[in-house]
Amino acid sequence: MNTREKNKTPKEIQNKNMKMRKIKLKFNNMVNSKVIFRNIKLMFIGLIIGLVNGLFGSGGGTVAVLAMVLLLKEDEHAAHATAISIILPLTLLSAYFYMRGGYIKWGLAVNVMLGGSLGGYIGAKMLNFCPAHILRKIFAVFMLLAGIKLVLA
Repeated sequence: MNTREKNKTPKEIQNKNMKMRKIKLKFNNMVNSKVIFRNIKLMFIGLIIGLVNGLFGSGGGTVAVLAMVLLLKEDEHAAHATAISIILPLTLLSAYFYMRGGYIKWGLAVNVMLGGSLGGYIGAKMLNFCPAHILRKIFAVFMLLAGIKLVLA
């Protein structure tokens, strides 16, 4: 304790402690409101991803990557890898309802799954070596070509 604090009365010390507690409480409330806002934003992004994935049967991962990079300012590599973990449960849920509706062509699905599994393995390994700026450009070109194909089809 410095000399100034020694000369303070217990009431002055108590007032100072109260002020510090109020400041701490305001700070905690600010932090909590930021956390709450971020969680609401994340759930809204998840809702959009789920709607896209369920409605179109794909595209949720694309929306997830874009949302993480553009809205959440996440690293490209982390966004691509995280999108896969987000999409897995959504895809399983969507597949269940597609299966119940009789929309899945199993012969087609199994063969494409086999090739897709190999491609997924190779792509995940390549992600470790691909610089973020190159990854972003490849992703953008893929999205552009897919968009053009859909518009012209």
